[in-house]
Amino acid sequence: MTHTPLRLLTLATLLAGLWTCACAGTLKIGVVPGAYGDSVATAAKEAKKQGIDVQVVEFTDWTTPNVALDHGDIDANYFQHQPFLSNAIAKQGFKLKKVATGILSNIGLYSLKHKSIAEIPVGGKVAIANDPVNQGRGLLLLQKAGLLKLRPGVGYLGTLKDITDNPKKLQFVEVEGPQLSRITGDVDLAQGYPHFIVASKAFDASSGLVYSGVEDAQFAVSFVARSDKPENPDLKKFIEIYRQSAEVRHVIHKAFNNDDRLYVLAWLNEK
Repeated sequence: MTHTPLRLLTLATLLAGLWTCACAGTLKIGVVPGAYGDSVATAAKEAKKQGIDVQVVEFTDWTTPNVALDHGDIDANYFQHQPFLSNAIAKQGFKLKKVATGILSNIGLYSLKHKSIAEIPVGGKVAIANDPVNQGRGLLLLQKAGLLKLRPGVGYLGTLKDITDNPKKLQFVEVEGPQLSRITGDVDLAQGYPHFIVASKAFDASSGLVYSGVEDAQFAVSFVARSDKPENPDLKKFIEIYRQSAEVRHVIHKAFNNDDRLYVLAWLNEK
């Protein structure tokens, strides 16, 4: 099992690199850093003992994992929830399919400059995810905090254009989701993902001023495969190992700051 960080400059170079190592391992699973990457890497060690050789391929963005999977350069990825996947399929025509539910993460609003939402100043800068669905989740959270109002009914598909009331005249900085924790100190308020915050060691992931909650199961991150290969028996066995492993659960808990408020194991709530 190899844990390979990929930080290549171009998509073409990335895919060429993945193709070159296509012979390595029975399964190649794409992840992002933090809870998802660490837990899959832990399950991979246990899977090896059961005859499944897994290569964990780490990406640092939310675009390339689906491109690589659609091209067949990896066998599955584990970083996105169903609304994100559905939007990617609609926009890019990917032939991908959710195969199993994983972790449901809370998201929060964080500040290293202010101790409450009320302290956010007029004209303050707010960092928010730049992809359609996760930006919508962030805007809903800002609305929940009373900082803005969105066009009625827009839900998690809302964008900055759907803001109908911005009384504090907040300025928005759009950032790739995994990088939000790194710029939190440069803005007044930032949308944040606890496991990315823990991975970055930037600040306390349990210090959010407000959280979204972990009740909406559609936002659980899932294992995704190509729609023409959803029944890979090795992948099915690996997911079972992942779900049953006590060590995987320990790693997930640690990746979420040992804070039960920040996540749930969504598969335990499936009927």
